[in-house]
Amino acid sequence: MKTDANLRSFAFSGPGSDAFQAFFDMVDAPAALCELSLTILMANGPFEVLCGAKDIAGRSLLDFVQPHSLQVPDDGRSVELDVTCKTGQMVTLTVSRRGQNVAVVARRLSPMLDSLAAAGRALLEQARVETALLEIGRSVAGATSEEELVATVARGVKGLFPGRAFCVRIVDPRTCHLTSLYAEGRMRDGQRDLFHLRRSMVEKTNLDTRGLPADRVLVTGGELPLLFQGSVRGIAAPLVASGQLFGAVNVEYPSGLTADVMTDERILIQLANQVAVAVRNAKLIDELTFMRKYLEELLENANALILVVNRDGRVVVFNNALVKLTGRAKADVLGTDVAELMPESERLKLLRVFGAALRGQPVTGVESVLMGEANREMRVAFSTSAVLSQSGEVEGVMAIGQDLTRMRELERRVIQAEKLASLGQLAASVVHEINNPMTAVSTYADALWRRSQTSPTADPADVEKYKRIVDNSERVLRFTRDLVSYARPAQEKPEQVDLNGVIEKAVGFCDHVLHKHGVRIERELGSVGAFLAVRQNLVQVFVNLITNACHATPSGGCVTVKSGVDGEQALVTVSDTGSGISGAMQARIFEPFFTTKPDGKGTGLGLSIVQGIIENHGGVISVSSEEGRGTTFTIRLPMLQAV
Repeated sequence: MKTDANLRSFAFSGPGSDAFQAFFDMVDAPAALCELSLTILMANGPFEVLCGAKDIAGRSLLDFVQPHSLQVPDDGRSVELDVTCKTGQMVTLTVSRRGQNVAVVARRLSPMLDSLAAAGRALLEQARVETALLEIGRSVAGATSEEELVATVARGVKGLFPGRAFCVRIVDPRTCHLTSLYAEGRMRDGQRDLFHLRRSMVEKTNLDTRGLPADRVLVTGGELPLLFQGSVRGIAAPLVASGQLFGAVNVEYPSGLTADVMTDERILIQLANQVAVAVRNAKLIDELTFMRKYLEELLENANALILVVNRDGRVVVFNNALVKLTGRAKADVLGTDVAELMPESERLKLLRVFGAALRGQPVTGVESVLMGEANREMRVAFSTSAVLSQSGEVEGVMAIGQDLTRMRELERRVIQAEKLASLGQLAASVVHEINNPMTAVSTYADALWRRSQTSPTADPADVEKYKRIVDNSERVLRFTRDLVSYARPAQEKPEQVDLNGVIEKAVGFCDHVLHKHGVRIERELGSVGAFLAVRQNLVQVFVNLITNACHATPSGGCVTVKSGVDGEQALVTVSDTGSGISGAMQARIFEPFFTTKPDGKGTGLGLSIVQGIIENHGGVISVSSEEGRGTTFTIRLPMLQAV
């Protein structure tokens, strides 16, 4: 080769000189002239090709070779150095100093070394891909949500396939409906929900195509339809785990991009295999999390008392129904001994029941008592069963129950109501027994009174006494007749009713209650025309309201009954000067079995019955009260007339 001789005989007088041009004419290899700092002054065409750039004058030679260091000899000797150019070619540079400049001539190494260099580059690229796949695998495995997982995969695809359009789609494996999508590039209309898969890919990934919706997943043996605008070719890999389809990754190539499609497809399959497992695990975790949350909410909000204790007898579940029933805060109960929830008299029985459940013996219908706040006792019934671990071992006991407190109270009040009903029947019998002798007393007293009125020898004082006997016996007989009529079941047949007369009859029934409690009654009865109503039912309404008013009013107080007309409605108010009703109780006084009276003094049915009667007449009843200022019940009845 002439290069060394040319360099030795070269005498340089400056760029652009005849000698410099002669140098380039004589050298048959890539050559360049540099400053001592290795800044390129001039280079021939082959040297620019070697560097992979044009117009490289003014740039450093070190920008185009590796390693990035060259030693220029000071004594005019030539040195050789094997380097790799930016284009990937391995060459030998012959470097020689000539005055204040440096001459550089390059020659390629042997084809074998080029092949070795190419193989080395391929190994480096493979190592890069393997490292990237490993990093992606670690990242997707650590993703805490589907959105985070998709974002991680998208970053990995972008790094592995630069310059390509791509999309990552995740679906529900049962329905193949899209759940997540990430795309870089402009997708064609109508393509986001369609999955076109090559048959070879389906076979490689062992995808079970049975049950896949034909309108969403299409398997083809030819080229795949393109998803992105501007693409000329594409590859796709389904995300398959356990034979189920969890989505797909599509990569497409724009015009002018050169790439090894087969290598890309191999890398994409590796990526898809890793991602599919991660997606499956993420969806399983999501489902398990949802089911756990669903079951927890089911336990918490169930309309039943649910208590779970572990093998040590510590409470681990105390649902909202128990919190509401007992008034105890959940934080104060969880972790405590279950025995603390029961009175001492019940602990031994409940501990035996829990012990049987721990031995795998379920128990049903166990009635017991729970302690609430302020040592309030509540009657409950429980059924127990064992809580098993995944291995089948007993971990604790679940008790599911219901509150019997209200039921037992209702039973007690029903018994009391039955007692009162029996007493009423007895009273009706007594009334009949009284009626016969009182009729005789009334008859004979009337005869004596009439005879004394005509006798000239009769003492006026005796005449007055006979008159009182007649009046009081008639009063007793009238009361017994009305009482029997009131106790008789109503026929529910409306008739023309004088409202003020009904009120007077009710006041007569309540006369003894008024005297017993030392309460006076005032009537302010306006002019109310007759209208259709069930007489006995209205009497029952006013008897109940006046009686309740007497019970609520202290001795010396007053009950006021007013009647009148408001438009087309009859208006009646019953007011007292009693202690009043609190706002919380006002909202409940019409509930069946709710009473503000002490135990044994009321059934809690009166006002509920009153409301039912008024509503059956098409009317309404309301209450207004202020604690310490008394209570007023207001009744409005439509004044219906016969057609």
